Amino acid sequence: MADAIVTTEDGFLGGQLRLRQPKSGHRAGHDAILLAAATSAQAGHKVVDFGSGVGTAGLALARRVPGLSLTLVEIDPQLAELARENAAANGIAADVVTLDIAASAELFAAAGLPQDSADAVLMNPPFNDPARHRASPNKSREIAHVATEDTLQTWIHAARRVLKSGGVLTLIWRADGLADVLAALGRGFGSVAIMPVHGDAEAPAIRVLVRAVKGGRAPAAIEPGISLRDADGAPDLHIQRVLAGQAVLPWSSLRASL
Repeated sequence: MADAIVTTEDGFLGGQLRLRQPKSGHRAGHDAILLAAATSAQAGHKVVDFGSGVGTAGLALARRVPGLSLTLVEIDPQLAELARENAAANGIAADVVTLDIAASAELFAAAGLPQDSADAVLMNPPFNDPARHRASPNKSREIAHVATEDTLQTWIHAARRVLKSGGVLTLIWRADGLADVLAALGRGFGSVAIMPVHGDAEAPAIRVLVRAVKGGRAPAAIEPGISLRDADGAPDLHIQRVLAGQAVLPWSSLRASL
């Protein structure tokens, strides 16, 4: 039997969402909330959160958009159980599936995720470059943070398989890996939009939010970038509203790309 995880309970979206998560190891932060705020969905849509951890991004999206059919997919059984408990504690209906994103189409279907079934997939894959990232002694933290050579291809392939034609994938990745993201999206996706995320207003982007449409045909678009801090180094007021669940990150090219 696995050792019990020591957890903390933390507030997100200005306290609208309270989540239990491991005290050590991978902990939810800005990336998950920005991902949720950048994901477009409507009531009745089937939405799948890949690599959900304790459920942060998917549950944040469901808090904003009531009436979703939400599935949280997580490889770690203990994190999946926390995601299940977090959904229940916040009164959000969600199916939680313990599954490797690299699993076969048959295993996905057996878990309730058949091909061509989802309207939207959101994901925050492990993205640290193993060549430049010191491996953590905490195995769950390493799995959550460090990419392998096949991570992007595997996760995007799984998203392509489960999405309906016209379904939308939204992901967050490190900015210096954008070329790898675009290469992985080259098969089956189009209408790609990129939103740079800057730590400081005058510094290079540290992340990119990327949206792509299965079967989309619109030209690629680079959206206006966002910054966590303004030119004076103070927290950006719009992003503070996003993190508090009071605003979203709109894609100006969304309507034209579908």
